Amino acid sequence: MDIYQHFRKEEHPFIDNVLSWIDQVEKTFQHKVTDFLDPREQQIVAMLIGTSHEELKLYQNGGSEFAERKRAIIAPFYEEVTDESFQLTLMQASYHEKFITITHGDVMGAFLSLGIKRKKLGDILVENGTIQIVVANEIAAYVFANLTAIKKATIKLAEEPLTSIIKKKADWIESDHTVSSLRLDAVLKAIYNISRKDASEYIAKRYVKVNFRVVDDGKFLLTEGDMLSLRGKGRSKLISMNGLTKKDRYRITTAILK
Repeated sequence: MDIYQHFRKEEHPFIDNVLSWIDQVEKTFQHKVTDFLDPREQQIVAMLIGTSHEELKLYQNGGSEFAERKRAIIAPFYEEVTDESFQLTLMQASYHEKFITITHGDVMGAFLSLGIKRKKLGDILVENGTIQIVVANEIAAYVFANLTAIKKATIKLAEEPLTSIIKKKADWIESDHTVSSLRLDAVLKAIYNISRKDASEYIAKRYVKVNFRVVDDGKFLLTEGDMLSLRGKGRSKLISMNGLTKKDRYRITTAILK
């Protein structure tokens, strides 16, 4: 059976990576620690290992049970994996929120300006004058030394135990819709309550992401579990497809992040 037929074409390079990780662990009997994976990548890894690799076990950790981005460990079934095995560092800094506003995007921009790849960065939490960043251990020293300002605020990052991480559960609001098709433009229209024309324009302007990747084709077909985001209007997901109406319209359940 061709494993690739179950995945979109643009996901094939990542599938190749996962298959090479699996092969490496099976041949060397040594575990593999991945970079940080987004939720879709986490799902793909779990699907590929599944029940067909009984000699392997999969573990995922991003610092807390609510973490969105996580590192994965693929290990022989007998190996003991601990929290330390994931090689995570929690960095924290404070700023005076009375005098300056710092957003998730500001922290992300400052981090990426250091020339570090996104895959080395886990979740960013900004709340009540506190910034927390989860990073891979191997880049921690560099970040401590070089990330000293965000916007106009001077900051000093310090390492904190992972037990100190701010635990914030995502608040998703579900709703049911009927749509003419599972095309991106049609589903976007329903979720964000905008016109089909506006949906098409947002897509053409590359304001829309599916599974954390820009999609600029309104005809792109969505499937259960897809994560969406529309710049300026937040994130959403297609939870389930619930059959057809008598007029052959699709019943779907979606959720939008509050």
